[in-house]
Amino acid sequence: MLNKNDVSLGLLIGAILPGVSLFVFGFLLKNQLVFMHKPGIPYFVAFAINLFIIRYFYGKGADKTGNGIAMISLLFMLAIFIFKLQSL
Repeated sequence: MLNKNDVSLGLLIGAILPGVSLFVFGFLLKNQLVFMHKPGIPYFVAFAINLFIIRYFYGKGADKTGNGIAMISLLFMLAIFIFKLQSL
């Protein structure tokens, strides 16, 4: 499945892995780590995971998959920016 070079696979990978990291940081490790007092850290970690995944797929030659991951990452960051800005 990872040998497939498709945008939809990139969108799926880009949505699942940061979702898992947000679940781990948001629910399992809530207030247990020293740096968790800053509300943006879980989002930054989720975005950093996507950046490493994008780099891996571009290095592997799967450009369409990397583009899908980049699209969902930017959409994710835009949504966080909009919803966090509305709460102010």
